[in-house]
Amino acid sequence: MSENTEAKKKKRRIPHVYVILLAVVAICAILTYIVPAGQYGMMEAANGREVVDPNSFEWIENTPVGLMDYFKSVPDGLVETASIIFFIFIVGGSFAVVNATGAIEAGIGEITRKMQGKERAIIPVIVIVFSLGGAVFGMAEETLPFIPIMVTLAIALGFDSLTGIGMVLAGAGAGFAGAFMNPFTIGVAQGIAELPLFSGMGYRIIGYVVMVTLVIIFLYRYAGKVKANPELSSMYEFDKQREDMLDLDDIEEFTPQKQRVLIVVLLTIALLVFGVIQYGWYIQELAALFLGMGIVTALVGGLGLNGFAEELIEGMANIAGGAMVVGFARAILVVLESGNILDTILYVSSNFLTTLPSSVTALGMYVFQCLLNFIVPSGSGQAAVSMPILAPLSDLVGVTRQTAVLAYQFGDGISNIFTPTSGYFMAGLALAKIPWDKWAKWFAPLLLIEYAFGAIFVLIAHMIQLGPF
Repeated sequence: MSENTEAKKKKRRIPHVYVILLAVVAICAILTYIVPAGQYGMMEAANGREVVDPNSFEWIENTPVGLMDYFKSVPDGLVETASIIFFIFIVGGSFAVVNATGAIEAGIGEITRKMQGKERAIIPVIVIVFSLGGAVFGMAEETLPFIPIMVTLAIALGFDSLTGIGMVLAGAGAGFAGAFMNPFTIGVAQGIAELPLFSGMGYRIIGYVVMVTLVIIFLYRYAGKVKANPELSSMYEFDKQREDMLDLDDIEEFTPQKQRVLIVVLLTIALLVFGVIQYGWYIQELAALFLGMGIVTALVGGLGLNGFAEELIEGMANIAGGAMVVGFARAILVVLESGNILDTILYVSSNFLTTLPSSVTALGMYVFQCLLNFIVPSGSGQAAVSMPILAPLSDLVGVTRQTAVLAYQFGDGISNIFTPTSGYFMAGLALAKIPWDKWAKWFAPLLLIEYAFGAIFVLIAHMIQLGPF
């Protein structure tokens, strides 16, 4: 009894992610009383896109966020991220339907048998596949449907849920950070900076290779340690209690019916990739796609329509707590915008950068983008906010615009799978049923290493005057 009491006390010392987020929102609300309010005007860029006018900043009357607005920021955040939240519900529910057919369990069991003795060999393959998605078309929300599958696969292979989600999120994240032709980040930033589209690709490919290699080494070593001693995993106790755990000694036969279910899943994923690339599908189209997948797999897998509805509801109920985190996180941005201090933070930071030597300014731009990504996690959104200011600033301080774009690229990409304001990242944790604090503690060493290499790449780019200008 005393051991159980002590364990409960230790558990209480770790604040729940909802508590952490509400505390951060409260701090931001207090700042709206302290930080002067200001705003930038907008202008139309040469490509027709609305961007920040760097010369338009003006101080305005303070609009502090009161107690009622503080509490209101959460429902406002939930409304603003409703498409992501309901996407999580539908994907989580649809995969619960697929799981109920037993097809994923039987299919992973088949893979596990064939991979015995060489389990870790699958890690670099999966990481590279997802990293290419991040590097070429900015794969982010599109990773979510793969997470439940990879978590189950990783546990079946003797690893843990962190390894499973890490192969997906850290893989795609490394590709996103080291992107060489992502139109949503590099394309937008270079367009605003008036650089040739995808110029500097050779240098970016080197950055991509380094970032992906770091992830593979990190995951490969960690998976080996967990395989040798599962209790080293912070998710050990939780992973043992998962309902979707596989007992390799009691796995159903991989029957033709189950094979047909997995064929439907694979066709859905192929259609997802095609739709995103060819037609620019986004959250709503992908949600519709996976809802359709759930219905078809229920019919093919023998559950019937009533079985589909029952499993869908249960799957959505199990994921509700994690899905709602996305809205709580968005409340941070709601408060900063309501208090009109987001533009002030941007203005003060850019002014500070002009006082530094050019080599230090290049690093300062990188640090600024890293910090900005915690409050503006959208890649294209961050480019639209910061590049109209940093591009002309780079001309004044002797930093090439290409280096400024590179600073944005790494600053924007690295922390996307760490900051709780990143909607798709929090959605991924919800789908994997992994608490943010456990992920943060596990991922922090890799995050710091990636930050260090990002700084090195920005410094080298400045030293060689990476161009064309």
